[in-house]
Order: sequence, then C-alpha cells, then structure tokens
Amino acid sequence: MAASPELARPPQPDGVPVIDVHDVRKSYGDVRAVDGVSFQVAPGEIFGLLGPNGAGKTTTMEMLEGLHPPDSGRLTVLGLDVSHRAREIKERIGVQLQTPALFPQLTVEELLRLFGSFFKRHLDVEMLLRLLDLEEKRTARSKTLSGGQGQRLSVALALVNDPEVVFLDEPTTGLDPGARRRLWQVIGDLKAQGRAVLLTTHYLEEAEELCDRVAIMDHGRILDIGTSDELIGRRFHERAVQFDTIAALGTETMVGLPGVVRHKTEDGSTVLYTRDVPETIGGLLRAASAVGTEPRNLLVRRATLEDVFLELTGRALRD
Repeated sequence: MAASPELARPPQPDGVPVIDVHDVRKSYGDVRAVDGVSFQVAPGEIFGLLGPNGAGKTTTMEMLEGLHPPDSGRLTVLGLDVSHRAREIKERIGVQLQTPALFPQLTVEELLRLFGSFFKRHLDVEMLLRLLDLEEKRTARSKTLSGGQGQRLSVALALVNDPEVVFLDEPTTGLDPGARRRLWQVIGDLKAQGRAVLLTTHYLEEAEELCDRVAIMDHGRILDIGTSDELIGRRFHERAVQFDTIAALGTETMVGLPGVVRHKTEDGSTVLYTRDVPETIGGLLRAASAVGTEPRNLLVRRATLEDVFLELTGRALRD
C-alpha cells in the first residue's frame, strides 16, 4: 500500500480535545439508547467505543456527526458545539457509515470526484485511490465491489475532504481476516498523519490492536474507559486458566483449587483466575481425575478485554 499523505490541515492545539462528550442522553420511546455518556478524544488519538450491538455506540457517533440531536448533554467537535455549528463541523470531519448507500452505477473514481465536489476542500483522487489500494478498481461500478473493496471505498469517501477527525462505524464488520488487517493498516496510517479517529467495534482483537484508549459500552452506558492495559490491570493481577466446563466439578471445587481467587463460567467454558498457575493446574487435574475425566481445551493466558467485559457485564462479548 502506498505511503500516506501528510495531514494538510493545522493540528488542534495541545491539550484541547477534538471530541468532548458530556452527560449525553438519547431515548427512542421507552428505550434509553444513550444514558449519560461522557468521554473525550485527544488530537491524534484512536479512541474506540467497544460493545455489543445495541450498546449505544452508533447512536453516540451519529449524534457527534450531527445526524441526531441529543435529548440532553453537550457534544463538541473541534471546539465547536454540534447542536449549533454542525455545518462547520461537517466540513472538517470524515464519516464512514455502517451501511453506506452509494450510487450503484457510478464507478469508484466517479464517486470520489462526486463526494469531493461537496466540500470546499478535498484531496486528490489519485492519492486516495493509491492510499486505499483501489487503483485497479477505479473504473468498477460500486455495485460490483467485494465487501472488502466496498469498505475501503467507504473509508476513502470519509477522507475525501481531508478531515481532522474521522468517524468509523464498525469499519471491518463482515470482512475476512486478511481484508480486516489491511484496513487496520489504513486506520493506523490516519493516526500517523495526526488525525483523530473515533471508531466503534464489537471485535475485541480490533480494539486491542488499534485503539489508544477504549470505552466499554453496554445498555447505553460507558462502564469504564482506559487503555487495554489499564482496563485489565484495574481488575486482574492473575493469569487465566481456561478449559471446557466440567459439569461434575461445581463452584465449591473450583474456588477451592490452589491459587484460584475467582472463576467465571460462560457458554460452556470455565475460566479460573489464579496467582499460581502450576498449583492450580495440578489441583484441576487431580479434581478432574477424581470424577473420571480430564480438562479439554486447556490453556493458560493473561487476562484480556474479554475478561474485563465479562467482569463488568456478567456476560461475554461475542462477534
């Protein structure tokens, strides 16, 4: 993939957040889609909203983009109040929607030129084609693109106006692993250029790979914010021993194993958090042998964002 262009716009002053969300709420009937959300995004930061479908991630992002007004609270982007200066903001941000509606008969190049014409300022189409690895598809109609190509085009359209802040709503959903990692490279390039990125995702690996900080969301609320290491370190100082649940070994047996400080069971898998991995595994093998079985799919790992989400919500986050 070609080297990324330099950011042409002047950067946001140091110490001034490019995104500031304070106690924002949004309801649809009796459903509280966003319920008191607050966070800030710094210049040049990749900030992730992590949570399952229905957590309020997309609604939060759409309010920041000026698509929906909040019921209460304050949203500012680049120091401008979204409620009163949305038109100014839209000139300076890039938006990749979760389900973009593109003109199916237009080619990739035609779409980039069309979207560029909507803004006072726009990047060179040839550069965007190189950046998003779309040069060979310049004459292809958008309806003929693969999932990965369509996602790269959506990101290219989000960058067409040389934005200072880029909003990416689940940008890799539905992509194969190779296409997902190629798009990760593009998102990493945006940070290298000095652009701030706010992205939503329900992929834990994506959040850990890309984001400087993550806000874990569920049921319209932010449950915690921090780097991956901070989120994990606040709750886990132990290693995780994971295996397929053994029905004959109950809670009393699990918590009584040497070194174990707590345990979780979810979707047929048991996780023991332990301060002494060898002693815990030895005790587990003895307990399993006593009931005539052995642990299957046994592995030892450090705690992850999955463990944090399970600890905060009582359930696992699944793709």
